[in-house]
Amino acid sequence: MDHRDRPVLGIDLGGTKILAAVVDPNGTILSRSKRKTKSEKGPADVLERMAACVRDAVQAAGLQMSDIASAGVGAPGPLDPIRGIIIDTPNLKFVDVHLKDELESRISVPVFVDNDVNVGTYGEFVYGAARGVQDVVGLFVGTGLGGGVIINGKLHHGFSLNGGELGHMILDPDGPVCGCGNHGCLEAFSSRTAIQREIESAIQAGKPSIIPELVKGDMSQITSSVLKKAFESNDPVVEKTLKTACEYLGIAVGSLLNILSPEVVVLGGGVVEALPDLFVKQVRKKAFKIAFPICCKDVRIVASELGDDAVILGAAALGRQRLAEAN
Repeated sequence: MDHRDRPVLGIDLGGTKILAAVVDPNGTILSRSKRKTKSEKGPADVLERMAACVRDAVQAAGLQMSDIASAGVGAPGPLDPIRGIIIDTPNLKFVDVHLKDELESRISVPVFVDNDVNVGTYGEFVYGAARGVQDVVGLFVGTGLGGGVIINGKLHHGFSLNGGELGHMILDPDGPVCGCGNHGCLEAFSSRTAIQREIESAIQAGKPSIIPELVKGDMSQITSSVLKKAFESNDPVVEKTLKTACEYLGIAVGSLLNILSPEVVVLGGGVVEALPDLFVKQVRKKAFKIAFPICCKDVRIVASELGDDAVILGAAALGRQRLAEAN
């Protein structure tokens, strides 16, 4: 059977969990599996868990490994997407891990690796909210804030192979400290971590909020669903904080419209998925206000369609595309 007619694997390697799915040539997910990452046990253990997760998914689809054409992996960066090497990923404590070679030796299938947010953006490009266009920007708001760029139908990696770190655009050099060490990055204003920081600060300053009640006093439990509940209850602290996060995200998107001129901007990640209407409306309003009119004409700013499946579907599509290029 031609490799184009065979199913592929999409793998999402996260800091807390590994997701694997078998995907047919039409983008239909035939089966899924999930395992905890347990990165504290070291790279070799994580690789074994990835291989086991893959075998679970293949078995659940009623297939053998020999039926699979290739596997795509979305992994946290920085990484080398050509050689499939994770250079240094703090969340996983991976340094110079040859993910492609190591996983291939365990599952006997060609493996292709890319940054997880690049892969999520690619999933939306192939199967989701950016289908049918050639120039796309993806921004995914979660614990951090990641980005992906597609130009002329191709993922943009740049000279370093690690381009597209849109969350680290500096919007205010005197702004809050970002996890990367710089001040005032987009991630330091609009990620869930930043939103949580601002809410905690407002509550400590005596501002009334139902958040302490919703999280039973444990502020580390401010999840996307908690934010949604509080916002829908007209909580003033949450409302103000989310609108500020949207404002900065809108400034970033407006700048990206001028710089890259995408046709579609996809907003995703857990926080956006919880409150898509708020984010799309506020970001569009701000972005269109500051970008050149010519760069806004016919541009769509939309919420992700694929949700949690963006990375596994994007990884599967990438694995299929890179295999075709290799042949």
